[in-house]
Amino acid sequence: MKNETATVTGKTLINLGFRSGKWFKEAILYLNENQLTETEMMAYLEQFRQQPIQPLHETAIPFAVNIKADNDLETENINKVVETMEAVMKTPTVVSGAIMPDACPAGSVGTIPVGGVVVTKNAIHPGMHSADICCSVMLTDFGKADPKTILDAAHASTHFGPGGRERNDQYRFPAELLEAFEGNKILNTQNFIQLARKHLGTQGDGNHFLYVGRSAKTGNTMMITHHGSRGVGAKLFTHGMKVAERFRKEISPATLKQNAWIPYDTEEGQDYWDALQVIRMWTKENHICIHNKTAKKANATIENRFWNEHNFVFRDGDLFYHAKGATPLDKKYLPDITGPRLIPLNMAAPILMVEGTTTDKNLGFAPHGAGRNLSRTAHRKSKGTTPITEIFAEETEGLDVRFFSEEIDITELPSAYKNARNVREQMEEFELGKVVDEVLPYGCIMAGDWQKNAPWRKRRDKKKSNKI
Repeated sequence: MKNETATVTGKTLINLGFRSGKWFKEAILYLNENQLTETEMMAYLEQFRQQPIQPLHETAIPFAVNIKADNDLETENINKVVETMEAVMKTPTVVSGAIMPDACPAGSVGTIPVGGVVVTKNAIHPGMHSADICCSVMLTDFGKADPKTILDAAHASTHFGPGGRERNDQYRFPAELLEAFEGNKILNTQNFIQLARKHLGTQGDGNHFLYVGRSAKTGNTMMITHHGSRGVGAKLFTHGMKVAERFRKEISPATLKQNAWIPYDTEEGQDYWDALQVIRMWTKENHICIHNKTAKKANATIENRFWNEHNFVFRDGDLFYHAKGATPLDKKYLPDITGPRLIPLNMAAPILMVEGTTTDKNLGFAPHGAGRNLSRTAHRKSKGTTPITEIFAEETEGLDVRFFSEEIDITELPSAYKNARNVREQMEEFELGKVVDEVLPYGCIMAGDWQKNAPWRKRRDKKKSNKI
């Protein structure tokens, strides 16, 4: 029998166990217009049934600490890392975690640190993989090619700094990659695809690099590139954080915004996971096109190639391993693994090739580099009034180190990072991978201090000079 007199209100829905939301207005209008029976009304409302509120864990889920201090600066850094990790580990979805020897804070307390691994159940946390989705390294073995020839060819093939390539300088966008973008609900927009085209063959700035050296084992010349997914990945991250925030407000408002998540068993979760795999595909292609162009320019033969991410989300059943700057050792995380994993330390140190097994403490991961004890600003201040050119000459002696912007960035010199020897020793102590070979440095290319002569600075200086 239809209920022709009772008017449904927001209070009615709240009394039925529903939480207030934007959908109330539409649902109330529909229910009052159609005068449903109680059974029909409940069947209709079931689509709006929200998940129960998920509170924070009362205490932090235990996590492995694969790092130790060698000095006061290290002690301060580790204390900060542990403090922020403890806050992260109170997130409702978290089941396990670990920090690596290269760990350092990456934001306010409660933000996953660099060198952190956080395992969650049925949840993808965009903030735990950050904007640089699929930051990764690729190695190509060029046999006995001359390292200078390779570095020169690479300099003419890559692109560092902000923005992307001009239209007439863009790399060919593979048809299968375009099909993958068009097949994903999130990435199938003109803006995403244009960014993907424009940024293909670019490496960005910061700690991203192109490194050339020789294998300690074979003497072969090897090139390693380090970069993430550029603007297209950053755009997906922004989308993911917005979706995660909507869920956070509904199901876990006590969770920190940076730790909001997208439930994997939702349509949004499936679409986001699929989009991450496409971005992974794009990033791998980004490495490949730079390596192949370098080989062509240098007339060099490619003898071997392998790669790995160190900033991504890896899935094992309903568990999601968020690696914020941590190198996967376990082969189950890498469907296309063809060789050892790569761990760079600094431009003057060897790049390590490692293999390893999963333990309760490493969760199947190793460090991704050397990490920092000081912020970029603090590192600059620590150099006092010593001329930049003098610092550069001392720290890169004997190496062919280039900055794409032609401006030295001292915050990327070896002294800006943790002691490479200590990181390597802690890898051995905590069973974080066995070194099977290393690439001894010849030279590298980085973005450099591109902001010093950035277009906006030039426009500002021009205005100032015109006023004089």
